[in-house]
Amino acid sequence: MRTNRPWRGIAVLLAAAYTMGILIAGEPAAAHPLSATAILLDVAPDRVTGSVQLPVDRLAAALGRPLTAASVTQPAELGELRGYLREHSAAAGTDGTPWQLEISGGRVERVDDVDHLICDLVLTPPGGAVGDFTLTWTAILHRLAVHQVFVGLRPAGDGEHAVAGTLTWQRQTLTVPAAGVVAPQTGFLAAMRLGIEHIAEGADHLLFLIMLLLPAPLLARTGRWVRAGDPRRSWLRVVHVVTAFAAGHSITLALASLGYVSLPVRLVESVIALSVLVSGVHAIRPLVRGGEAWIAAGFGLMHGLAFAALVADLGLGRESLVTDLLGFNLGIELTQLIVVALLMPSFLALDRTRLYPGFRIVVAGTGIVLAAAWFAERTTMIGGNPLEPVTDHLVEHPFLTAAAIALVAVVARSVPSWNRDAAGHTDGRVDHDRAELAG
Repeated sequence: MRTNRPWRGIAVLLAAAYTMGILIAGEPAAAHPLSATAILLDVAPDRVTGSVQLPVDRLAAALGRPLTAASVTQPAELGELRGYLREHSAAAGTDGTPWQLEISGGRVERVDDVDHLICDLVLTPPGGAVGDFTLTWTAILHRLAVHQVFVGLRPAGDGEHAVAGTLTWQRQTLTVPAAGVVAPQTGFLAAMRLGIEHIAEGADHLLFLIMLLLPAPLLARTGRWVRAGDPRRSWLRVVHVVTAFAAGHSITLALASLGYVSLPVRLVESVIALSVLVSGVHAIRPLVRGGEAWIAAGFGLMHGLAFAALVADLGLGRESLVTDLLGFNLGIELTQLIVVALLMPSFLALDRTRLYPGFRIVVAGTGIVLAAAWFAERTTMIGGNPLEPVTDHLVEHPFLTAAAIALVAVVARSVPSWNRDAAGHTDGRVDHDRAELAG
């Protein structure tokens, strides 16, 4: 009966940590949107013209009512949607002087295999001469925390749009340079910031990495996980996982961005949800010995296609693509290292307690359930994701989540009956397996 006590303890601690997170969480947000808004601007001497591409499904979620490709172009609905966009957008000079902003037109096009409402934009400065200006955009962002708005910029009719920046629910104003050309250094930094934001705000990417880190302190023996007992071996396994994931997504990110690989976005997003599910199962029972590195590399290929879709949304030209890809990839890797630094010390500390098997199964089981909901939503088996509040907590409060896990580790280490070292005993089966490994 003593083996059940850790389960009761871990259930209480996790329930308290989760409840605390949900209580301060914001309003619902999608785990990883199939598409994003794109604002493409052409800068002329006397005005700025362009278009805005809004995913119909994200519009429907933000407005809280059903919208379809057919309904959004109906005169009454379209007029109301244009009014909504005007209320949630503004432009002004760097001195704060408002510009005139006009939104007109309205047609539906397929972008990334998702229906988008395309409207035309005209921004006119009061003095008749375009200078640097600020663009404020809150449409959809004010309701969907993980939605992103990509802003592309070019001199009127000259080449392709270069990335000017990204708007999110946290940052809804962007300074746009009048020259219409983003300097290479600015483009690199903007792409790096985009990579950081995409991982930080993508619950599926985060959860995939967490599922792969869960068994890092362990070794697979006879179809089960056992303690490795060597922190250096655990950190080496983390290096293998992060490197494998980086290699996988870097390959397809480059190939897809250069136009050599292309898959439907919905298929890519569905496989990403499947990758979280598979890695969660592996965290409970090892599918393959050392399999987390193979899982990271294999599914990393599909994650790279999703990353490439974000870069492609702005239609970056070949002259800036290499710089942008380097910045974007660096942003992804930096964020992954931050996740590792936040979580692995807690995982390693918990591994030295009798709670870690229960903790690992509870967290992996939660990941499996969330992944199953994402997979059902992205394959259109269900119309909406009922577990969005859980992903909200993960996306909007990552440091709170890491702190809650650290709290669990501290409490577990401080209770003698849970702490293997303090209690002076370990699982005999684990000792046997470690003896076999040593031999």
